[in-house]
Amino acid sequence: TALQLHPGQTVADIGAGRGQLTIELASEVGPTGRVYATELDPDRLGDIRQAAESAGLKNVTVIEAQATRTNLPEQCCDALVLRRVYHHFANPRLMNASMRQSLKPGGLLAVIDFAPDSAESADPDGRANGNQHGVTSATVVRELSQAGFELVTVEKGSRRGRFMVVVRRRPAR
Repeated sequence: TALQLHPGQTVADIGAGRGQLTIELASEVGPTGRVYATELDPDRLGDIRQAAESAGLKNVTVIEAQATRTNLPEQCCDALVLRRVYHHFANPRLMNASMRQSLKPGGLLAVIDFAPDSAESADPDGRANGNQHGVTSATVVRELSQAGFELVTVEKGSRRGRFMVVVRRRPAR
């Protein structure tokens, strides 16, 4: 994958939902690695715990996030993954700063999201619903650059151009 994950690494699934990606990531980093799964919704936190327990995983830590903070330990992660979550950030500036803080220097951030059906949705208030639901790769790149991340690559998805992956690196300095 774009994140080049391997056993022993620490990765966070930001906005983990019910934990499907968390389970995949936990297998990828193996028993010597660690996966943090962050989520706002208390019911979803329970779903993630149940999914990890059902899969027999001991390397998953579930963390209750906040709207502007991951609540992850500082410089804990080799990689962060966000799948269909970024467009829900009401305050991307604060959340991006929190994500940067939780990444180790040189760590990677992957944003997998979709573009809105209508015009550019630069206003965070309009991203989470309606015909502006989604966020463009240009907006994600701009906002992450403003947070001090370095661009590694942007890949357009195959589903009629709606999906994208933006991988950003926290500078190693």
